[in-house]
Amino acid sequence: MKPQLLKWVLSVTLVLILPPKGAPAFEREALQTLKGSLTEWNGMRNAANGAPVDLYKADLEDAELAGADLRRTVLIRADLSGANLNGANLREANLAMAFIRKADMKGADMTGAWLVKANLKSSFMNGASFRGANLLGANLRWSSLRKADLTGANLSNAVLFEANLAGADLSGANLSGATFLPNANLEGATLSANTILPSGARADAGWCTRNRARFVNEAPRTTPSWIEKPAVEYLPPAAPKAGTAAKDAAIPAVAGQKQQELLFEDVEAWNRMRKDNPAMKVELKKEKLESSSLEGADLRQADLGASSFNGATLDNADMRGANLRNAYMKKADLKSAKLGGACLEGANLDRAFLKDADLSGANLRGTMLYGATLSGANLEGADLAGASLFDADLRGANLDGADLEGANVMDADFTDAVFSPTTTLPSGKKATKSWTAMHRARFISHN
Repeated sequence: MKPQLLKWVLSVTLVLILPPKGAPAFEREALQTLKGSLTEWNGMRNAANGAPVDLYKADLEDAELAGADLRRTVLIRADLSGANLNGANLREANLAMAFIRKADMKGADMTGAWLVKANLKSSFMNGASFRGANLLGANLRWSSLRKADLTGANLSNAVLFEANLAGADLSGANLSGATFLPNANLEGATLSANTILPSGARADAGWCTRNRARFVNEAPRTTPSWIEKPAVEYLPPAAPKAGTAAKDAAIPAVAGQKQQELLFEDVEAWNRMRKDNPAMKVELKKEKLESSSLEGADLRQADLGASSFNGATLDNADMRGANLRNAYMKKADLKSAKLGGACLEGANLDRAFLKDADLSGANLRGTMLYGATLSGANLEGADLAGASLFDADLRGANLDGADLEGANVMDADFTDAVFSPTTTLPSGKKATKSWTAMHRARFISHN
């Protein structure tokens, strides 16, 4: 986490210096033009000589954008999933944390683009150019990059599971820390003496031969060939001057627009901010946080309603009292997470991992917990009425005082789980010794 970013988020009075590379505030009319007429959009962009445009978090899912002029456009956290971007010009665009899954990007120009932590899963990018682009931590699982130009690109910590890189040019690319490269198709791909492998070592002829790739020798470079900061950045509106903000306004004033970035960037810095600002309101409703790494994050009392945490890592996260109503947490890792008093009504925790999690007093009414791992979890006093616990693992869980009325517990494993006279069974009746014995659970008395 850069100290400057934390200082920026924490400041009450925000002073913005607007450099030439800054994009103006979100331009709704521009977005409507882009969606309505590519001819008009491209004409407008040409007339403005490619001046930065802010489309922060724009919804462009399934949009027809073939040949669109999106150079130097701010598309941070934009949704471009399923979009047709064949031949699009995205040179120097800022696509940090953008969702670009299953998109068509054949021949697209991403030269110098900022794609840090972008999700490009299953996208078709054959022949696309990523020269000098920064794809740090990007998800390229199942993507097709045949004959793509990744010369000098930064793919550090990228996910490359079954990515098709056949014939791609990876000369001088940084693959340090990239995962699942052995599962990728590198047949005919070009690597050079300046290509950095996942191990941190430089590529050589032997490695390339073993992986059916081509090796070319070139003089060693001492400076990175990829961009180290975005060409265009998101610049939110200035915050109110000190003393002018409403008494109950979120602290800081910019939090609602930058919370996601800070949370993604550095959880430790986020936690320090929350500790120093205990009254800060955290509002991240309907956000897309899939596959994010939020281990140990302080999300107490946060409003996370309808947000998606599918596949996210939230081990040891503190989410006590948080609003997670209708949240999507399919296959999320929540080991030892603190969810006491949280509202998870209607949430989808399909096959989530909640081993040893604290869900005491939580609202889990109608929650989907199909195949979820809840072994050792504390569900004391939790409301599980109408929840689906089909095939859930509740071994050793504490269900003292929990309400399971109407819950589907077919094939659930209650071995050594704790029930008491205050536990309500799916039938609506109170738990008994005979019921618990039949389910290999333990029955305790409060006497």
